[in-house]
Amino acid sequence: MNLKCVIVEDLQVAADYLAKCCEKCGQIEVQAHFTNVPDALVYLNQHAVDLLFLDVEMPGATGFELLDQLAYFPKVVLTTSKSEYAYDAFEYKVTDFLKKPFTYQRFLESLQKLTAGAPEGNVANGTATDHIFIKSEGKLVRLNNDDILYIESMGDYVKFVTGDKKFITHNTIKNLEEKVNRQCFIKVHRSYIINITKIDDIRENDLFIKGNEIPISKAHRGEVMKRLNII
Repeated sequence: MNLKCVIVEDLQVAADYLAKCCEKCGQIEVQAHFTNVPDALVYLNQHAVDLLFLDVEMPGATGFELLDQLAYFPKVVLTTSKSEYAYDAFEYKVTDFLKKPFTYQRFLESLQKLTAGAPEGNVANGTATDHIFIKSEGKLVRLNNDDILYIESMGDYVKFVTGDKKFITHNTIKNLEEKVNRQCFIKVHRSYIINITKIDDIRENDLFIKGNEIPISKAHRGEVMKRLNII
C-alpha cells in the first residue's frame, strides 16, 4: 500500500528530512511540499491525498486552521516541537503526533499507526469503508454509508441527505465520486451521487428514493442498470 501525502512545513530542513523518511520507508509518495496554509489549501482541495504531514506553527495561518478549512479529512500526522499541542491533536483526531526532532524509528512507529488495519488500495481512490466524516457547521460529523440516501451538488457545496437530516459542506461531486465507497454509491447525474441500496423505483429517466425524485443522465443510465439486481 502506497500513501499519497503532502508535507506542510515552513522549515525546509524539516521538510527535507520528512521527505527522506518517506522515500526510505517505500510506502509513502510525497506529492507536494508547501510552506504555508493558503497555498496548501488550494492544492489539497483540488487533489485528494491520503496523508498530511502538518506543522502547527507557520507564518500566517496555523496547521489547525488548515484542518478547519479542508474540504475532506485525510490521515494527519502533526509535526511540531511543542508538546502543548498534543491535546489539540487529540481533539482533531489526528493519527499521530511527531515531536520534533524525531528519529527515523519514531517515524516508522507512526507509519505503523497509519497502516494498521488499513484495507489494501489507495484511500484517495474510494476504498471500502462503512462511513465517512464531513465538515458541517464547524465540526466533523460521522455519517454511516447506510444512513446516506443521496448527495446533491450545490455549486461549490454539496448536500448530504439522510432519512431525517441534511448536511451541507464545502466540496464537489467530482471529488466525492473518488472518495465514497463505490460498493454503496454511484453517480447517476453530474449533480447527484446516490446510495444504490436506497432506490425505491425507477421510472424512465428518474429514480425515487424516499419520495425524492432524482434524474438519471443518459451518460450514467447504462452503469446504473448494470448495478441493479434485475431478475
